[in-house]
Amino acid sequence: MDTHIKTGGQPVKPYESNRARMLISCPDGPGIVAAVSRFLHEHGANIVQSDQYTMDPEGGMFFMRVEFDLDGLDGRIAALRSDFEAIASQFRMQWNIYQLSRKKKLAIFVSKEDHCLVELLWQWQAGDLDAEISMVVSNHPDMKEYVESFGIPYHHIPVTPETKREAEQKQLEIVGGNVDLIVLARYMQIVSPALIEPYRNRLINIHHSFLPAFVGGKPYAQAYDRGVKIIGATAHYVTEELDGGPIIEQDVQRVSHRDDVNELKRIGRTIERVVLARAVKWHIEDRILVHQNKTVVFN
Repeated sequence: MDTHIKTGGQPVKPYESNRARMLISCPDGPGIVAAVSRFLHEHGANIVQSDQYTMDPEGGMFFMRVEFDLDGLDGRIAALRSDFEAIASQFRMQWNIYQLSRKKKLAIFVSKEDHCLVELLWQWQAGDLDAEISMVVSNHPDMKEYVESFGIPYHHIPVTPETKREAEQKQLEIVGGNVDLIVLARYMQIVSPALIEPYRNRLINIHHSFLPAFVGGKPYAQAYDRGVKIIGATAHYVTEELDGGPIIEQDVQRVSHRDDVNELKRIGRTIERVVLARAVKWHIEDRILVHQNKTVVFN
């Protein structure tokens, strides 16, 4: 029997049925934390974690992540959201409440390189990615058998310069608004605004360099030619500006003159898979707030 076969999403843990997270961004000012805490207390909620960050005490932006328990949450969430509107309006908040019992649904896009996809599947199998992987979409058939062994649907949609628009339309039809996050796990195609816009700040890419250096093709060859002493990877949200979206996570490793291009690629693949998995995990755990072209990550 294949030991890595697993179907379905992650099970709901007992405590998750009554737990939720609130994400808030608003202009900074006095009384925000007190108002949120008082509101949750008055509705019978128990705060289990709270994080805050202010960009500038005078005239800057304020960011807050609150995790709380509330008995009977599923039947009370609509009223909770409605009642919070008054506070949100008072402080000019952008906000949302996410129930832990509602697992985020992921679509993973991949080409031929499998290392980032494999890492995500391993972490999902181990329960470290608390989400549902709804599908894998690829412009190559190479990973079909492996992905389907996990019970995950695999959609092969070839892409050529002549069929790119048609292929992307098929991708949109497949995801169909039924996923919460799209992950480009070394998907070697530039996505168009038609895919970016409906998934604004919900489309994560892994870039094979420590941005903004060595953008474009053959980054490890560029790095080798320049004799770099560190290489890295960057996970970021996708925007219309190529490799210019809000950065979520980065990491680096030291290298030396002894490392040839193949060794740089090997080291780079390890960094890429770890950095992307971190970014995806933080997103599904509602730890990221985006402001302009930057992120606040409560990790």
